[in-house]
Amino acid sequence: MSASSPFGRAAEQAQSSDMLLRLLRVARGAGVRISVAEAIDAFESANAVGYADRQALKDALTLTIAKSVEDKQLFEQCFETYFKRENTALSGNLAEKLPPPSRPEGEGAEGEAQGMGGEGQGAQSRLGQMLLEGDLAGLAAAMERAAEAAGATNITLFTQTNLYARRILDRMGLAELEREIARLRGEGNAELADRLAKARAALGEQARSYMERQLALFSQGTTREIREGALRQVNLSQLDRRDVQRMRQLIREMAKKIAERYSRKRYRDRRGVLDTRRTIRKNMVFDGVPFRTVWKRERIDKPRVMALCDVSGSVANVARFLLMFLYSLHDVLADLRGFAFSSHLIDVNDILRRENSDDAITKILEAIGFGSTNYGKSLEDFCGMALRSVNRQTTVIILGDARGNRNEPRVELMGDIFNRAGRVIWLNPEPQPLWGTGDSDMYRYAPFCSQMMTCNTIAQLERVVEELLATAR
Repeated sequence: MSASSPFGRAAEQAQSSDMLLRLLRVARGAGVRISVAEAIDAFESANAVGYADRQALKDALTLTIAKSVEDKQLFEQCFETYFKRENTALSGNLAEKLPPPSRPEGEGAEGEAQGMGGEGQGAQSRLGQMLLEGDLAGLAAAMERAAEAAGATNITLFTQTNLYARRILDRMGLAELEREIARLRGEGNAELADRLAKARAALGEQARSYMERQLALFSQGTTREIREGALRQVNLSQLDRRDVQRMRQLIREMAKKIAERYSRKRYRDRRGVLDTRRTIRKNMVFDGVPFRTVWKRERIDKPRVMALCDVSGSVANVARFLLMFLYSLHDVLADLRGFAFSSHLIDVNDILRRENSDDAITKILEAIGFGSTNYGKSLEDFCGMALRSVNRQTTVIILGDARGNRNEPRVELMGDIFNRAGRVIWLNPEPQPLWGTGDSDMYRYAPFCSQMMTCNTIAQLERVVEELLATAR
């Protein structure tokens, strides 16, 4: 069938569409955010500029997909990696490992052909012919077709490399090649059988290398999701140092996602309370007949939050991540005021506003961190600084283990905060069985808390903040 025929053009267009879908999947796995609408725009851009000029295609897709400098760099890197020749064809070192092509001359060639079964080169399998002839282009095309049939782009784990490599070789005709090698040995043509066996081994190495490149391309998203899922459940106080940077990025992404969800004005329908004015307006197209009812709505305000973070030595690692998370939520929280304490309490709001995240947290910990905890003195400082600002729209969040080193807990001050605030939430990084043991005053503060929960992972912290935003009045 001619490629210029309508059917040929349709097949070529379908192949190009599949290629672009795989490219978008690679880009998403690398961290480039691509919506459905942007994917549709990418297809339209690719159809407009065509697939022949790769630079024009890259420029068009970059303009369509990338929304920031970081996205542009990521996408261009994915594009170049995806379209490298070694990712779709056999690498050049296979030619060095293949036996030299057989070029029979005269009777020697005739005798070799007879030793191969009496039917000359036509008696060999197609895969055997390409290997003996060193046909890299033919082998590359065959491997691409076999990989497509085997679903090689679905690889997600390194342990699947050999499995997919074997599937590719099977679809290229490995079983027939092995039978041919056995037949040649049985006929006494050991030399040719050895050449095919060496070529088969080289092809097997190439198939594994091919799948390793596919893994690097297509498993990024799955690997990242698995790793991030594990990090979200890791106890923050036991986080490995090498994962700290990734955790910081995860917190920023999480805060950004929550901010995008809750930053716009939100309303809640008051079911059963009809909004007459809006109902009449909505049904003017029906001559005033109320086919569509509109209920009255109440606005969901952004919450006012005061956060008190224990940054003493026992919980400093957890407090670092809470401060980072709250820092990232400045855009979504209408009124966020932060405090940090150990032996006494300080207002850190100005530091959070002036400095970037890492510098702000470092300065806070240098100023007040890693000291001996005194909850009674810290609550006294808070009441002197901010109790007048606490009202029924305020949510007070306290992060700490409630271990005051046998100092006076000043429970009555917690009562004053509870009576003025809308809610008081205590997030304790310790497991609940440890509450109230030793010098823990957790259960003495319990009557003056709206909620008390263990919070020592990012997943738990995100759940608390989302609940706070969703139930705000």
